[in-house]
Amino acid sequence: MITALTAPVLAIVGTTASGKSALAMHLARSIGDVELVSVDSMQVYRGMNIGTAKPTDAERAEVPHHLIDIVEPTEDFTVSDFQRSARAAIADIVARGATPVLVGGTGLHLRAVIDDLDIPGRYPEIAASLAEEADTRALYARLTELDPDAAEKMEPGNRRRVLRALEVYIGSGRGFSTYGPGLDQYPETRFRLVGLRLPRRVIDERIADRYGEQMEVGFLDEVQTLSALAPGLSRTAAQALGYRQLLAHLAGCCSLDDALEAAIVATRRFARRQERWFRRDPRITWLDADTNPMEVADQLVGQWRAMGRHR
Repeated sequence: MITALTAPVLAIVGTTASGKSALAMHLARSIGDVELVSVDSMQVYRGMNIGTAKPTDAERAEVPHHLIDIVEPTEDFTVSDFQRSARAAIADIVARGATPVLVGGTGLHLRAVIDDLDIPGRYPEIAASLAEEADTRALYARLTELDPDAAEKMEPGNRRRVLRALEVYIGSGRGFSTYGPGLDQYPETRFRLVGLRLPRRVIDERIADRYGEQMEVGFLDEVQTLSALAPGLSRTAAQALGYRQLLAHLAGCCSLDDALEAAIVATRRFARRQERWFRRDPRITWLDADTNPMEVADQLVGQWRAMGRHR
């Protein structure tokens, strides 16, 4: 007999703009006792609504959502913070007799939850010192010398990951990849992963269209409001795609058109990285749609029933 404590938990994953949130809402409406747990590193921030494509107030009133609007954008919110919050949310949902469904595309945060990663600590002074080096390639070369295993698993230009790996190695004396089972390991888990996949050209179009829609409903005004906060956006919040580029425009560094084009290009690159990240995970069952994520809605419900839920 499957109980609330032993039943598998569904996680719907995919790239940005793939439509996984709409698919999750369809599942929740179809099943009736589902609560959604957002696995998005930026939807946790209050006030960052339009650019992170948060569910609407009406959707959140219809289906309970978790890990949205839980921290101020002036505060850091680490992977460890997210891991703790997600565990608490899932436990709370199960304790009330409802069913949690994870949905999102932030791969590291997802792995932290489903694989119970041992996440290294923070070393602010070391991080600040490393950040003074503007040459990311030089930082990567240093990481290659100190922690070649970690360097091999990341792109040389991914400044945020390179800095973090160096911070951990210098601060703890342990290689970044020695924490937990390692991101190249895919152990058994109670979570059942279903991936939504659309052709790249469709994702590219959806990204551009979404930025256009976001601008129409006040994305620039949202960023301007955030830019006035004291003491400013936190290190983690400031990384948000779209926000970063519009902040540059507001600072006079580029035109609005150039900022939007840069945001679209950066988001498309991010989608490629997400695609590669998820593609490596053999535990994911993929649902392929041609143009519209709702093409696979019935398949998703079938996956749910195959898990032994709501027979």
